[in-house]
Amino acid sequence: MGVETDAADARASQAGAGDDGHPRELDDERVIESRGTRLDDWWARVLSTPRRRTLWYWGGPILVTLLAAVLRFWNLGHPQALIFDETYYVKDAWTLLQNGYESSWPEGADEDFARGDTGIFQESPAYVVHPPLGKWMISLGMAAFGAGDAFWWRASTALAGTVAVFVLAMVARRLWPSTIVAVIAAFLLAVDGNAIVMSRVALLDNWIMLFALLGFWFVLLDRDHARQELERRLAEARARGGEPHYGPAIWSRPWVVAAGVAFGAACAVKWSGVWFLAAFGIYLIVVDALARRRAGVTFWLTGAVLKQGPVTFLLLVPVAAAVYLASWTGWLVTDGGYYRHWSDAAENQATGVFSWVPTALQSLWHYHQSAYTYHVGVHGAHPAQSSPLTWLIMFKPTNMYFRAIDDGAGGCGAVTCWESVIGIGNPLIWWAAAGACAYLLYRLVRYREWQVGVILLGLAAGYLPWLMYLDRTVFQFYSIAFQPYTMLALAAVIMLILGRRDDVTWKRVRGIAVVAIFLGFVVLVSAFYYPIWSGVAVTPEFRQLHFWTPSWGT
Repeated sequence: MGVETDAADARASQAGAGDDGHPRELDDERVIESRGTRLDDWWARVLSTPRRRTLWYWGGPILVTLLAAVLRFWNLGHPQALIFDETYYVKDAWTLLQNGYESSWPEGADEDFARGDTGIFQESPAYVVHPPLGKWMISLGMAAFGAGDAFWWRASTALAGTVAVFVLAMVARRLWPSTIVAVIAAFLLAVDGNAIVMSRVALLDNWIMLFALLGFWFVLLDRDHARQELERRLAEARARGGEPHYGPAIWSRPWVVAAGVAFGAACAVKWSGVWFLAAFGIYLIVVDALARRRAGVTFWLTGAVLKQGPVTFLLLVPVAAAVYLASWTGWLVTDGGYYRHWSDAAENQATGVFSWVPTALQSLWHYHQSAYTYHVGVHGAHPAQSSPLTWLIMFKPTNMYFRAIDDGAGGCGAVTCWESVIGIGNPLIWWAAAGACAYLLYRLVRYREWQVGVILLGLAAGYLPWLMYLDRTVFQFYSIAFQPYTMLALAAVIMLILGRRDDVTWKRVRGIAVVAIFLGFVVLVSAFYYPIWSGVAVTPEFRQLHFWTPSWGT
C-alpha cells in the first residue's frame, strides 16, 4: 500500500515532460497523459520548506485533536445525573478515593450523589467484577475538583478519548508515511458518534481502547527499532568473521516493555485487554522471524521462536502482569475490600504446593474466580443488549440517557422536548468502515501487505473473542475497544481512492473528489447527530429522524 509522503521535496511530478517542460510525443504522435492536479502543485508549494513540512507534520494531528477535544468537552457536565453504568463506575471511583476499595451505597443514592451529597457511601464493600484501574482513572477529575459536578466525573474519560485521536494519528503515520492519511484517520475517530459518546460518559471502555491503542503504537515503534538492532548485531557478528545461524537475542527493546505496560493497563481496566496482549505478543514473534529471514539468518524460525521468543516474553508479559497486580494496590493495602480476608479462614487457605502464597493473594485469586464465574454467566435480558455478530454494522446502538421535558421549558422551541445520549456512530463512517474491513481481508490474501495484516490483527483482538459469548448479555458500545482499527481500515481504503500524486490527472481528480464528497457528508451527518450524542434538547420529531433503521429506536 504505497503512498507518497507529503513531506517530500515538493516537486510537482510531470511524468513524460521533456527538458523544456513540454510533453514529449510518442512515435505515433500521441501525447502522454498529464499527471497530478493543480491541487497537488499548490500543496507541493505550500510544503516547499522544511519548516512548513514540520508545521504540517505536527499541526495537522494537533488540529484534529483540538476538534476532538471541543466535541468531547463541550457541555460535558450535562446531564447532571448518573447515566447508564455511571451508576456503578462513578460511585466506585469515588469510594476508591475515600476508602481504597469500592464501597456500597444505600438505595436511591444516585439522585443524592448527583445533588452533591457524595458522602453517603457505606464502609461495607461492594462486589465488583472489573479490575480497579479504569475506576481509578475516572476518579482523577474528582480527586482534583471534587464529585459535585458531573463535568469532573467525566473529564478524565473525555481526555482519554481526545488523546486517543492524537495517538491514532501517530499510529497511522507509522503505517503509512503520509500526514494527510494520518489526519483523515484521526478525523474519522474525532467526529464519530460512538467515540464521542464513549468519551462523554464515564464508563470503562474508553480506557481499554486508549491503553490497547497505545500498546499497538509501541509495537509498531518496536518493529523498526528491533529491525535496526538486528541488522546492527548481525553486521557486527559478520564483521568478526562469524555467521550467526540463529541470530542474536536482543534484550534492548524498550518499546516492548512500554507495550507490556500499556497492555497490562488494558487488562487492569477489563479482562478483555488480555486478547490484545496475546495477539500482539504473537505478532512480535512473527515479525522477528520475518526480519531474521530477510536478514539471511539460516535458522530464522528457530531463532525467533526459541532464542528471541523467551526474551520477548520476559520483556512483555511479566511487565503486563506487574502493572495488572499493581492496579489492585488499594484493595491489597486496606482491609475492607470484598473477599479481602476470605483466605484468613483456615478452611479456605491453600494447602500443598501453593501454601506459601500470602493469604492476601489467595483471597485475590478467589475474588478473580468468583468474578470470572459471574462474567461467563451474565445471561439476563436487557433492552439495550446487542449481539456481537451485528457490531460492525451497528445494528443495535445503546441508549444511555433519555429525559422528556413537557412543560415548554426544554428550549427546543416546542412544548415537549426530549434529551438523549445515544451511542449511535456516524452511519456513513461505520458502514463504510465495515465494508473497508471486508475489503482488507481480500487485500491481505491478495497482496499480503503488513499494514493490512496488523490492522486486522488489532480488529481481531478486540472483536473476535466476543463471538465466543453470543449468549452473554453484551452491548454495542463495547465496540469502542476495536473502533480505532476500523478507522484505520477505512483510512487505508481512502488512501487507495486518493491515489498517488503522480497518477494520471483524471484518476487523481476523481479520487480527490470522491474522498472530499465523502468527508463532507461525514461532517454534515455528525453535525446532524451531535444533539443526540450530547444530550441537547430536541423535538420528538427531530429525534426520530436519527433512527435510520427500526432497531435504532427500540
